[in-house]
Amino acid sequence: MKLRIDKAIYGGNGLARMTEGEQAGKAVFVPFVLPGEVVEAHVRASKKGFAEAALLSVPEPSQDRIEARCKHFTFCGGCQYQHATYDAQLAMKRGILEETMQRAGVRDLPTIQVHAAEPWGYRNRIRLRVEANRIGYNRRASHAFLPVEECPIAAPLLWQAVQALTELPLEGVAEVEFFTDAHESKLQLTVLAEKHLSQKRLTRLCEMLQQRIPQLAGASVVQADPRQRGHRGQPDESVEGHVAAHWGEASLPYLASGQTYRVQAGGFFQVNRFLIDTMVRIVTANHSGERAWDLYAGAGLFTAALMKNFAQVTAVEIGEASFRELAALTTPPHRAMRATTAEFLKRGKLEAPDLIVVDPPRAGLGTEVVERLIAISVPRIVSVSCDPATFSRDAAGLLQSGYTLAELHLVDMFPQTFHLETVAVFTR
Repeated sequence: MKLRIDKAIYGGNGLARMTEGEQAGKAVFVPFVLPGEVVEAHVRASKKGFAEAALLSVPEPSQDRIEARCKHFTFCGGCQYQHATYDAQLAMKRGILEETMQRAGVRDLPTIQVHAAEPWGYRNRIRLRVEANRIGYNRRASHAFLPVEECPIAAPLLWQAVQALTELPLEGVAEVEFFTDAHESKLQLTVLAEKHLSQKRLTRLCEMLQQRIPQLAGASVVQADPRQRGHRGQPDESVEGHVAAHWGEASLPYLASGQTYRVQAGGFFQVNRFLIDTMVRIVTANHSGERAWDLYAGAGLFTAALMKNFAQVTAVEIGEASFRELAALTTPPHRAMRATTAEFLKRGKLEAPDLIVVDPPRAGLGTEVVERLIAISVPRIVSVSCDPATFSRDAAGLLQSGYTLAELHLVDMFPQTFHLETVAVFTR
């Protein structure tokens, strides 16, 4: 059928409406399209409220349509927007954020401030699957293995390391993760093994890889759960797990916003090497006082900046690897606590801080945490989110309790993909 694309929706698809027959008006989701385009598509799945279609051709393309840079685009599940100019990508994400907020009942939005940087080679971390000494990601919309020959969103050093690794014996390796600092001066390797990978084998593998990639500074083996294999398979966040063997440096030093962080295997750290300093500035600038809480603190990216402007910072993190980094970063009177945010907020008689920073996972804060934040009645909350739907839900709860949305930022941490990061400042 021929369709006109109305708008971009979260998840990477475009939305169109059927125009003929009994299903006229039914929503159709089409991938790899742009608003305003007329396309030919084939419906491959029809459900009660919508249909999913495969793109066949674009007889009337948008002026924002360009050739994708990566040969694996449309086959790989990692990117959704390589067919769009970067300005068009930002416009689509801004529209999606606005509409998602409005659908959650959030009106009178402040001006959305958009922050962007170089849209290629930005990732400081990638994680790939290994099969028969081939390295790849997941195929789009599946867990099937896709061998890949390039990844232009990865920092160049990461892909050089991938190419070098394919020349080495990888028996027993299920997945590999490479992590580099912002300037690509050091490289960290994490190996997820299906079975025991001995210290001797790890040492031999790393020595051979270091001959090809001198920046390799350290490596760790994490025992993989076979049930989890391939459930990521994209250049995604890091993984927690039991470290079975080490080689070289146990952590990678990462300089960001004037602070050196020690990022261990399995520890979380923001992935866009060009926008980390911007993110820290947006979250922490113009905030000061006696006490601050950094919840879902990770390795302490925001904690370090907050410690410069607050007399006491309490940083809360549950992940084992991230907490080790966080504990090393904080010194009295500042403190790190290993707990979930919900567990921390349940503790009785907490003295309310002047500021709370929250950076939850994709699932968002949830009703329980939002209610406890409301009960504390802190004057300022800065929320960092990587999912507009869960962020909008949480924001609606805060606004209904009397908070005001003072600032809203869209930080494009994931160019070429549908993912978008928001930073919001709520005040009472």
